[in-house]
Amino acid sequence: MPDKKFNNNRDSEACLFDAAVVGGGLAGLALSILLAKSDYKVILFEKEKYPFHKVCGEYISMESWKFIESLGFDLSNADLPLINKLFVSSPDGHFIQSRLDLGGFGISRYYLDNELKEIAARKGVTVCPETKVNDITFQDEFFAIRYNGGETTASLVAASFGKRSNLDVKWKRGFINKKPGKLNSYVGVKYHIKSQVSDDTIALHNFKNGYCGISKIEDGKCCLCYLTTAKNLKDSGNSIKEMEKTILYQNPLLKMIFLKSEFLFKKPVTISQISFDTKSQVESHMLMIGDAAGMITPLCGNGMSMAFHSAKIAFENMNAFLKKDINRELMEKQYTTQWRKIFESRLRIGKIIQKLFGKPFLTNIFIRTVKYFPFVIKKMIRITHGKEF
Repeated sequence: MPDKKFNNNRDSEACLFDAAVVGGGLAGLALSILLAKSDYKVILFEKEKYPFHKVCGEYISMESWKFIESLGFDLSNADLPLINKLFVSSPDGHFIQSRLDLGGFGISRYYLDNELKEIAARKGVTVCPETKVNDITFQDEFFAIRYNGGETTASLVAASFGKRSNLDVKWKRGFINKKPGKLNSYVGVKYHIKSQVSDDTIALHNFKNGYCGISKIEDGKCCLCYLTTAKNLKDSGNSIKEMEKTILYQNPLLKMIFLKSEFLFKKPVTISQISFDTKSQVESHMLMIGDAAGMITPLCGNGMSMAFHSAKIAFENMNAFLKKDINRELMEKQYTTQWRKIFESRLRIGKIIQKLFGKPFLTNIFIRTVKYFPFVIKKMIRITHGKEF
């Protein structure tokens, strides 16, 4: 089924969907596929045109492998790099290495999101790319979704619009109104590069007030993605190139990668105002999924798996509601409880690690010391990763 430019009239019976998903990233696409496979009428909105690049570390832990394949994506035949080693360097160039017991694999969002979009369309989802949702209201047990070009209604809405959206601002969600601080004023930058990086290793290179992840993805390419503070960028004259030369290059291992790699983008993909502050899992009767519900720090390397897992638990509760096994109130309560049980401790540990890393003195000392206590690294890996779902 081709992508649709959806333009319906609210008064028509044809405009009513069982579920609308706002945001076509991993969580939104996975949820829409699950709902469509259960024969529900689903519409999905995405403001960008597929395929497109997103700021993302592009590493997925193996806990998600079977789930992704259950959606219809044959990962086994996609020839993806399997990753089972971790390399971490301090700002002064010292490093530690560890085995990733669970492991993961590398795949670009450009490839993965587009494949899932195609699966969603084949399953019968009304996919609406290049469609920006401007508002969603709830009345008389139905949602009205207003977007550029029209309006439609749905019994349920799941919000999967990422780290920060126009709707977050419009609804004045709690994390939006917080003053800039240690958890809510970050900038993300991503490149694809050609570099001499081991296929089986994900590297995490620390620098002043930030860290950079590098790992292989499909077609022999690497994803290089880093997170740093808005202050670092401001102090560099708001120039990414200048910031890289004056701050990131202070880590000699990172400098070598930048100087010896082939950069495949004309300019990096960027995002600003990233927040790791606590978010709500339900907003005006909408289930928030993926980063819209809560974001784990990238150095924990597990955000993509969290997105998929949140879609699964959202589907289970939405399915029960649509089958009339539970009411709306219980659906919202159960989803919130389950989400927090699965993710809350991982987010909390991630925030603690986030505050420690990127401080040159502390990180240098930590890396030099922890190499003598490898069980500490393994413990950190275990508590920030989940189990197969």
